[in-house]
This record gives sequence, structure tokens and C-alpha cells, in this order.
Amino acid sequence: MAETEPAPQLTERHRELLDQVLDKWSLQILDALCGRSLRFNELRRAIPVVTQKSLTAALRRLERNGMVERIVTDTRPVAVEYRITPLGKSLQELIDALLRWTTVTLPAVERARARFDRLVDPVPG
Repeated sequence: MAETEPAPQLTERHRELLDQVLDKWSLQILDALCGRSLRFNELRRAIPVVTQKSLTAALRRLERNGMVERIVTDTRPVAVEYRITPLGKSLQELIDALLRWTTVTLPAVERARARFDRLVDPVPG
């Protein structure tokens, strides 16, 4: 009988990386960049609710972690494009799996939330 490897332990380093690549803006940025390279303002239009400051911070985190590449073009005026890297693209299958999971489980989660809210905060009457 073959032995199975033990599951990896969730360490501080794991949590830090997951926090940085799975936050709400990073997920949307990676999703937008999966199709093609985009300039900063194109990303802002693709994610209209993100602020310039939040988008800049998320892009820097993703670039630092090797998920996104910042390309400065030698044109006049100088243009900056962002493109997903192979490392960033490797997340697509996992993100798609999480999206499928949330789609399937969302009704049960919503029922659990409603039940919890009724028990914790019952309407007087």
C-alpha cells in the first residue's frame, strides 16, 4: 500500500502569500489580465470600483510576487502595460475551481447566514 504525503501545514509564509494573491483586487486584476495585457487606466475601467491607490498597491504586490509583469514601452509618451506572468497564469485553474465551488455552495451559505442572523438578531415582534 502506497504511503500518502502529509498535507502541508499552513505557515505564516503561506498565509502571507495567499493574502497577497487572493485578496479582492488581486483576483480581479489577475482575471482581467488573463485575457490580455492592459494599461493602468484600462485596468481601472475593467475594475471601476477600485481606487487608484488600491490598484497601484495591488499591482505592486502582484509584481513583487511574480504574478504580474510591468512593461514600460519605449514610445512617446512612455506607456506602461501590465501582463500576467506564467506564474500568475498558473493560478487560473485554482481560481476557476474556487469560483465553481462558490457558485455551487452559495445557496447553502446564504441559507446558513439567514438562519444565523435570525437566531442572533431576532426581529422584535
